[in-house]
Amino acid sequence: MNNSSAGTSSKSKVGSSQASESSFKRKRGVFQKDLQHMMYGFGDDPNPLPESVALVEDIVVEYVTDMAHKAQDIGSKRGKLLVEDFLYLIRKDLPKLNRCTELLSMQEELKQARKAFEVDEEKLATIE
Repeated sequence: MNNSSAGTSSKSKVGSSQASESSFKRKRGVFQKDLQHMMYGFGDDPNPLPESVALVEDIVVEYVTDMAHKAQDIGSKRGKLLVEDFLYLIRKDLPKLNRCTELLSMQEELKQARKAFEVDEEKLATIE
């Protein structure tokens, strides 16, 4: 009996995921070129099969969407979504966490460098 009920629940899950996919249409192939380059960088052929690229794209989009929904659930308690919500989700995956914190610190450094450059540019404009 348990097998038949498990089969029914798995069918209902499949049906519900298909319904959500049909209600959410996304443009396919948006990340195709980027993913081809990334796949080549990780050892694939320079021109990977379109089916492989489409599969990787589906996996990436599903992962990012899932992470965004989880972060939104965490942020809904506060009323807004913050970077810290995403960092909280990946806190147990140290390579991802370290890479994210590195990229965030580089972003902050770039922001400060741009601000300093704009200030210098404004000073030069006022001198002339």
